[in-house]
Amino acid sequence: MTIQENISLLPYNTFGIDAKAKIFAEYSSVDELRELLTKYRGEKMLHIGQGSNLLFTGDFDGVILHSAMARARFLDDETVEAQNGLRLDDLIAQLTDMCYCGMEKLSLIPGEVGASAVQNVGAYGVEAKDVIMRVYTLDVETLKERVFTNAECRFGYRDSAFKHELKGRYIVTSVVYHVSKGDATKTRQEIIETRMAKLPTVGEVGSAGSFFMNPFVPEEKAAELLKRYPEMPHFETPQGVKIPAAWLIEQCGWKGKKLGGAQVWHKQPLVIVNANNATPDDIIALAAQVSASVKDKFGIDIHPEVNYI
Repeated sequence: MTIQENISLLPYNTFGIDAKAKIFAEYSSVDELRELLTKYRGEKMLHIGQGSNLLFTGDFDGVILHSAMARARFLDDETVEAQNGLRLDDLIAQLTDMCYCGMEKLSLIPGEVGASAVQNVGAYGVEAKDVIMRVYTLDVETLKERVFTNAECRFGYRDSAFKHELKGRYIVTSVVYHVSKGDATKTRQEIIETRMAKLPTVGEVGSAGSFFMNPFVPEEKAAELLKRYPEMPHFETPQGVKIPAAWLIEQCGWKGKKLGGAQVWHKQPLVIVNANNATPDDIIALAAQVSASVKDKFGIDIHPEVNYI
């Protein structure tokens, strides 16, 4: 267990925002997590992973919790349990090297295993929910462990119960995934090459990956837009017609545009980057202007995938 005071959070958020935490506490076991929750009960607390889906809007006057648990183990030939602090891509790399497949399309998504269950991360037609079997958690109030089935997590598009009715109540400690024997090397490499070609490299350019979620609209709205924009990409889903936010943003002329130190990424307009010592206000203002222009042109609301802290 490591506890530090007044520490910079620069290494703990991919946007590269140099906010400070009043207390930063890292644990190496579930028992140590219990100790920390007991020690700081009543304090403002936030559990973070790689910090790839959040934007610190200022210093955090409370306790930041982070896991140093980063191991994975096979429970049987098709089931692997990974601890919350293991980077998701590191897990996928290990599985691929061992000739296991099923998660390779999630390659290079920034973040740790715990966040995969909270955010239901996804890419290229695969979401974490497709491979998650169960999620182990610790109840912040009772300090007891609880296991959630896939159904109990109530997964949705970049969503889960851990972002709503269970928010702040449970900390994910490990995730159990279903995998299969198979060579995914080629697919993983193709995914990595595709992502690297259009997305900023984590650690080199500050960003949180995709900043906005893709919107879903009723069929009637989609039909109306297709009359005006017959080239508009769209996908029918049970949630409605999904329209890529990147296309909407690009049609509004935002690709490569800057505001202060923030910029809409020139290769992928779904991404906002810290191009030149951006402040949180720069990023928030740019995101707001992008959203407003999409609403004005298309009548569609797009919402940040990034959490403002």
